Amino acid sequence: MTEFSQQTAIIVGAARGIGRAAAERLAGRGVAIVAYDRDEGALQETARAFADKGLSFTSQAVDITEEKAVDAAVAETLKASPSLHILINCAGSTGRTGIKTHEVEAENFDEVYRINLRGAFLMTKAVLPAMLARDYGRILHVASIAGKDGNAGMQAYSATKAGLIGFVKSAGKDYAETGITINALAPAVIYTDMVAAMPDHQVKYMTDRIPMKRTGQLAEAAAVIEWIVSPDCSFTTGFTFDLSGGRATY
Repeated sequence: MTEFSQQTAIIVGAARGIGRAAAERLAGRGVAIVAYDRDEGALQETARAFADKGLSFTSQAVDITEEKAVDAAVAETLKASPSLHILINCAGSTGRTGIKTHEVEAENFDEVYRINLRGAFLMTKAVLPAMLARDYGRILHVASIAGKDGNAGMQAYSATKAGLIGFVKSAGKDYAETGITINALAPAVIYTDMVAAMPDHQVKYMTDRIPMKRTGQLAEAAAVIEWIVSPDCSFTTGFTFDLSGGRATY
């Protein structure tokens, strides 16, 4: 079993979906989970579920698009646990989908950017000093296969996830000579609440492009995430791992 002895992980978007699945898997390996999410109600429900299973889980309601809120949350986390080992950022927004580029509202595009890209930057910037102090860290951002291929009808999402992949490529190189790795995960369709909220035709469009002809499962995503943020994954940084059922092979 992968060794995570006495490690602490901040997981953004841990109240549901991929973030919650990753949190549960890592907590089961002994990792102390600090969950960030802006949905305080969902965080409280998740905290109760983890407590019932005897898993370590603390939470903070945080809007990662706001720099002061991010800095304050990370400072509070470091007071309780000065040794921060892992950041997993699963926050994401599709914005309006199933529309063409000329129909996209600038305000909607900006909101998707703030969550998908600005938030990733702010979280990374905030946790790096603590990781640099230890010469160790694992940072993983959940991007999307849309950031590689682009999905019709999902302009804001595709563009910002592409930007996230570019951010990871650059940041990974910045810290390649330290013990810090910065990587991304590019899932195709993983069945989450976000996917369930999309129009059926949009989900069908995405699923039809997957050679396996099915959506991915949360447990599959959590298993890959566990390895990427483990001490064993020590010679890969600035890379985007595919989780696409064969859709992308590059």
